[in-house]
Amino acid sequence: MKVSLKTVKYYTGGELNLDNVDELVQKIGAQLGAVEEIIDYGARYDGVVVARVLKCEKHPNADKLSVCEIDAGSGENIQVVCGAPNVREGLTVAWIPPGATVPTTYDKDPFVLEAREIRGVVSNGMLASTSELGINSDHEGILEIDGAVIGEENTRPGTPFKKLYGLDDVVIDIENKMFTHRPDCFGVLGVAREIAGIYGQPFTTPDWYLKIPKIFHKSSEPQNFDKLKLEVKNEVPELVPRFMAVVMSDVKVGSSPIWVQALLTRVGIKSINNIVDLTNHLSYVTGQPLHAYDYDKVKALSSETPTLIVRKTKQGDKLRLLNGKEVEPVENTIMITTDQEPIGIGGVMGGSSTEVDENTKNIIIECANFDMYSIRRASMAHGLFTDAVTRFSKGQSPLQNDRVIVKMMEDVIQIAGGKQASDVIDIQNIPVEMYNRQSVHGGVTATQDFINTRLGLNLPKEEIKQLLRNVGLACLEEKQPDEIEFYAPFWRTDIEIKEDIVEEVGRLLGYDRLPQVLPHKGVAPAVIDPNLTLKKQIRDQLASYGANEVLTYSFVHGDLMKKAGQDPELAFKISNAISPDLQYYRLSLTPNLLNHVHANIKNNHEEFALFEIGKVHNKSLMKDNLPIEYDIVSLVIADKYSKENAFY
Repeated sequence: MKVSLKTVKYYTGGELNLDNVDELVQKIGAQLGAVEEIIDYGARYDGVVVARVLKCEKHPNADKLSVCEIDAGSGENIQVVCGAPNVREGLTVAWIPPGATVPTTYDKDPFVLEAREIRGVVSNGMLASTSELGINSDHEGILEIDGAVIGEENTRPGTPFKKLYGLDDVVIDIENKMFTHRPDCFGVLGVAREIAGIYGQPFTTPDWYLKIPKIFHKSSEPQNFDKLKLEVKNEVPELVPRFMAVVMSDVKVGSSPIWVQALLTRVGIKSINNIVDLTNHLSYVTGQPLHAYDYDKVKALSSETPTLIVRKTKQGDKLRLLNGKEVEPVENTIMITTDQEPIGIGGVMGGSSTEVDENTKNIIIECANFDMYSIRRASMAHGLFTDAVTRFSKGQSPLQNDRVIVKMMEDVIQIAGGKQASDVIDIQNIPVEMYNRQSVHGGVTATQDFINTRLGLNLPKEEIKQLLRNVGLACLEEKQPDEIEFYAPFWRTDIEIKEDIVEEVGRLLGYDRLPQVLPHKGVAPAVIDPNLTLKKQIRDQLASYGANEVLTYSFVHGDLMKKAGQDPELAFKISNAISPDLQYYRLSLTPNLLNHVHANIKNNHEEFALFEIGKVHNKSLMKDNLPIEYDIVSLVIADKYSKENAFY
């Protein structure tokens, strides 16, 4: 998870001093997750400044070039040759001077500019496009800096360019495995909350994410709708607890605002267009993936009413994905389809047939929740490892979907000029216990003594409560004097038992602050396990008679069981066997021992004894729906008589 400190500062209200990056990284490593890399993103823009074009004339020796005089804040006019079609007098631009590195080459083969002649005219550096600035891949023209967007004070010539769009940033890459049990931390909003918590500061969750939004319907707000039809069916509610969709009309697809592109780029996400970028931006912020379809393309692929169907794979399903790959989805994959054909693999990747492009006018926004295990299986089966897979496979909370889709609608209206054109469709099959966890039935009760005893501390009750309130947990007094009732917010799917509360208190306080005290240890000798004593006696006795102990795999091939006169139907079959020869859990030790007799005879050992002590299972021997595990001793003796030529 790449964490932008600029974004963290934004969501913490700028109240935390995060300028000491070394201290922050140390705290993150000790109390949140292992840090893999620290990227000083602003370093690539060293030397790049804001400039104003004072004069722009045609190059005397090249029709497609212009000779410009710019003010870069140095007090002297500077001559630059520029080939951009949009360069003109009065424009505010980004200037890369001689001696500075072109930002887009910073991580590869750094290209340092120098003053040089172009068709007989000296050019001092260059006026940069967003491609050369490493913001996107657009190199059709130079960046036009708009003071109305970034503030007129930031357009003064000589202003460091990296201050304009949050590019003076530090990106901290935290290992994803550290957040496996924390789906909320796959959104920068969750990480910002945790950073505030480990600094001992309360975090204010934005209202749009904290509060249940009002969902507008055509029946209640008819004046706001164009009445574009959409039908949604969920045929696998057990795998898709929540599926939300809404139509937005009259959107203007184009480039995203530069600040959006700049943020996505520095956390490793490619900018596509404003609609796709907004889905990726909200996914980065909240951890909840979204997807946008071209409404008219969905309509063309539907028989009558534009339809989205969530179902499992059917025979004959084929799909071309957004990455250009054509797949035949494996069995039990969650599919998003019209009533005619597949248009996406649910929670993994959309199809190219309904992608949003520059001709799109109407869109469908999807905000859904998928079974994490199904997503993981589909990802592995198809070799698709997307950001959506990373987040969905960690078990995102379905209770955030309504907040996120409404925020997406607001962003589309603000940035792409769209408007709501249908009901917000919300098909739910959310487990009741997930709702209960936030109600009077779902609190976790722990006493002050229970928490302090396990941490070796003597924290006051109010300090315990404040540590947890800082990260959004509600803490209520119980009737008993020492008890506290803790309620986890909807984004914390990992708080279930009182030991989780202990862990949270210790982590937020800092494990380095826990006392290092050796546990009390009695001097009485440990009681010897009689089972271990018996096994030792058996080993010693058999070894004294000349037998050799062997240790074999707990798994056997079905054919070997049949050769030993055993029924494989009574054995537990391994669904992910480490080898084709190890299919079943053994019913006894006999098959493997007999197999070793054969191997020893092939190596000319004519007289020997083998034994093994191990565990076995049998489907016919169960207790409380679980297999009973037995310790067994097996012995086999092989002795070759030349007369009978037999083995016993």
